Amino acid sequence: MLLLGTCLLYCARVTMPICVVAMSARFDWDKKQSGLVLSSFFWGYCLTQIVGGHLSDRIGGEKVLLLSAFAWGSITALTPLVIYLGSAHLVLMTLSRFLMGLLQGVFFPALASLFSQKVRESDRAFTYSTVGTGSQVGTLLMGGAGSVLLEWYGWESVFYFSGLLTLLWVYCMSKYLLNEQEIIIPLEDFASSLSLSKQSKLPWKQLFKKAPVWAVIVAQLCAASTFFTLLSWLPTFFKETFPDSKGWVFNVVPWLVAIPASLLSGFLSDQFINQGYKTITTRKIMQVVGSGVSSIFALCIGHSSSFCRAIVFASACIGLQGFNHSGIAVNVQDLAPSCAGLLFGVANTGGALLGVICVYLAGHLIESTGSWTSVFHLVATVNILGLCTFLIFGKAQRVDTDTAYTDL
Repeated sequence: MLLLGTCLLYCARVTMPICVVAMSARFDWDKKQSGLVLSSFFWGYCLTQIVGGHLSDRIGGEKVLLLSAFAWGSITALTPLVIYLGSAHLVLMTLSRFLMGLLQGVFFPALASLFSQKVRESDRAFTYSTVGTGSQVGTLLMGGAGSVLLEWYGWESVFYFSGLLTLLWVYCMSKYLLNEQEIIIPLEDFASSLSLSKQSKLPWKQLFKKAPVWAVIVAQLCAASTFFTLLSWLPTFFKETFPDSKGWVFNVVPWLVAIPASLLSGFLSDQFINQGYKTITTRKIMQVVGSGVSSIFALCIGHSSSFCRAIVFASACIGLQGFNHSGIAVNVQDLAPSCAGLLFGVANTGGALLGVICVYLAGHLIESTGSWTSVFHLVATVNILGLCTFLIFGKAQRVDTDTAYTDL
């Protein structure tokens, strides 16, 4: 069900990119206005990562997941109705996407918190990798179904389809998988959980002085930002470098490869731990593949002279990045299960912000050098920086159970 929830998260997320051309024609938006709507999601997405993670650590990740999914599903389903109610279409759509970003920003930190409290260490990698493949499945599902709905019934149907499916998922989760105590959130508990009070049993200053904590944060933000850069620029690279190529090939094949690669990484990681390998050794092996080997293929993309080779290299690069799910993504849960959601939120916020910088810098490099190789050099450099930091300072022992910590 969490895999399906992640899938629906991405279905809702990509509704706007799928419909933006049709909506621009309908409401007479230019490229700048379309870009404003598209980018508004990420500004909201950055703002709730840390709050969502902390809230999940305090009241439970499953409650945060359900609450946020109900809200973003409702907004998605109601978007066409709201847009037609007012005349300020651009403002309303921008606000809608900003709110979508705010609500979806809590999802992955809530998952990290939930897994740290509910899943054994030896099973976390495969569990997280499996649920994480929902991002690729959702992108592919909405890319196919959304395109058909858009052509047959108009852009409104894409929002209705995604929003109503999310609300159905929330209903099934609350009806069949969770009891009443796991759903109800007392208002006083909710309010108290939103703040990092002085009475908190966890001394945050000491926690953020730990080198392994910063190692996983740096590695996570480097990996997230390079993934964001590839996601943003690969379609343009293929379109400009190989103008006769089929768009569905480079928009679909790499993400199809990423699904089994992510599952394989989780399976191998848990197998290594069950066979006696140290947890940190396993995490670092996964990260060498996810950041190191994938960077080699990223460099190869820029030097490809044929479309087939470029597709192979891009698929390998995107696919191997799925090994990050079994490396740094679960290492946060190794280090601090009591506040894994908050730490993951800090890293993901940094990754989103650095991603915006890297995407802009990549465009600047293309303009100034006239070569795509500089973009892939940037991706490899940032990836290797994060990998080296994690290899040198990364650990898997808990850092929230020192004698300085009480009553966790």
